[in-house]
Amino acid sequence: MSDRILLSVVIPVFNEEENLDELIRRCLLACDQTRCRFEIVLVNDGSSDGSAEKIDAAAKNNPGKVVGVFLNRNYGQHAAVIAGFEQSKGDVVITLDADLQNPPEEIPRLVDAMDKGYDVVGTVRLQRQDTLFRRVASAIINKAVQKSTGVMMHDYGCMLRAYRRHIVEAILMCREHSTFIPILANSFARATTEIDVGHEARKQGQSKYSLMKLVMLHFDLLTSMTTFPLRLLSILGGIVSSAGIGFGLFLLLMRIYYGAEWAAQGVFTLFAILFIFVGAQFIAMGLLGEYIGRIYHDVRARPRYFVQRVSGDSNINSETDTKGQK
Repeated sequence: MSDRILLSVVIPVFNEEENLDELIRRCLLACDQTRCRFEIVLVNDGSSDGSAEKIDAAAKNNPGKVVGVFLNRNYGQHAAVIAGFEQSKGDVVITLDADLQNPPEEIPRLVDAMDKGYDVVGTVRLQRQDTLFRRVASAIINKAVQKSTGVMMHDYGCMLRAYRRHIVEAILMCREHSTFIPILANSFARATTEIDVGHEARKQGQSKYSLMKLVMLHFDLLTSMTTFPLRLLSILGGIVSSAGIGFGLFLLLMRIYYGAEWAAQGVFTLFAILFIFVGAQFIAMGLLGEYIGRIYHDVRARPRYFVQRVSGDSNINSETDTKGQK
């Protein structure tokens, strides 16, 4: 890419004090290799360790290259990325995790792929260094997303991705709170592609996603991108009702043939059928409640995050006047 192209690297940071020095050093080297003018936007998502101080120091020690965005509390990874998008000014925006599992050295390859005219460049992690549960859950979600969106990308869970500016602007126009950025970006993109990237084991710190958080993340992803679960309830309801009618006819025939003693006067059979319907109703109520809850949050239209302050400024401000400022 030409050195006139502006590159932004947006990195959400939550309690990654042990990784930040190496992360910033490797990102600066990788961005230098792209021959683009660049900025690295570090979004402190309410960290409780020394991450904020390290981001501040990096912004002061690398003027024009590192920008620190400080949220007043923890809002979650995707909200932090959105905050970074709003601060970014690049024609191409790359997102990256702060845990160094996705090597920053892959940034030049993403830039080269974007140079071929794609709107979104995703990545596929080779030889993933994650637990079996995370790999299986990721595979299930990827298949569900492919079926729902029709975009055949294979690793929606990887944060290392590249977006053109007009895709970022379209994402910023969406005000819903439950936002899964890779899916939202693909819904606006004309041309998408994927490249294979390396994946490393976490060297420092601990993963911020516990088992329960991963389950909730996947559930949040599913309900935020499609209403298919509601349609599925209608299908399951029809199947259960049909099965109940068939089972009732079966019991009637067996009682006629063998007598009432065959099924203990039908008491336990009645309870079994009742539990099936009660369980189905609770599942339906839970899913409906989830969607109604999302409507409630979106109707209130509260901000997704609050930026407490911004440290540092990039060296590409003067070049962005023609793109329009937010």
